[in-house]
Amino acid sequence: MAGRVAERVAVVLGAARGIGAGIAERLAEEGARVVVGDVEDALGEAVAARLGGVYRHCDIGEPTAIEAVVAATVEAFGRVDIMVQNAGIFPLNELVDIPVEEWDRVLRVNLRGSFLACQAAMRVMRGQAYGRIVLTSSITGPRVVPPAHAHYAASKAGINGLIRAAALEGAAFGVTVNGVEPGNIMTEGMRAERSDDYIAAMAASIPLGELGTPRDVANAVLFLASDEARYVTGTTIVVDGGQILPESKS
Repeated sequence: MAGRVAERVAVVLGAARGIGAGIAERLAEEGARVVVGDVEDALGEAVAARLGGVYRHCDIGEPTAIEAVVAATVEAFGRVDIMVQNAGIFPLNELVDIPVEEWDRVLRVNLRGSFLACQAAMRVMRGQAYGRIVLTSSITGPRVVPPAHAHYAASKAGINGLIRAAALEGAAFGVTVNGVEPGNIMTEGMRAERSDDYIAAMAASIPLGELGTPRDVANAVLFLASDEARYVTGTTIVVDGGQILPESKS
């Protein structure tokens, strides 16, 4: 099926690279007019240009920045049909060593950013009586957690709670709110920050035998952003190759 989001207007935040770029690309392939938001201007502009979209600088933790992106989108296209909040950071630090400033920074980007994106989109979508909000959560926090991820895990678990609350408030206005929970996805960041041995060991622990791709996550987002998911709200789709399934290592 082609054109699953044809003529829809989609804002994708955190789309300069990796999963976010994959989401923007998939939505554009299916006919959406895409607005790319990020703080990495050169990369974001390149993604938008490749997709025939629009780029806007956006600091996800700053209310006026997200409001400006949404306002500019409405001014250019008349509406916002799809809001995808994918921006996130994941510094590694043991719980006892996390500076308060680092804790606050992770929650500012990951959780506060998701709240602000929901809020700005919901204000427009309620007036339209239509909208699809999709947040990138993670299996880390809601379902599993490795060491040195306390702040990241807390932020992603919080996103899942936000999804349910926002879905309940949006339902009467035709707005659905859902999320995706990626497992280990092969992105530029994964290649740069993890050793080959680490990646191989991770792949061996996944029942499907390999890390996922940004497109795997993007396909789940596309479904939730489309009218095929009109009766789906307040939930998440796990995209992890079965990683959370094994009860033990043996």
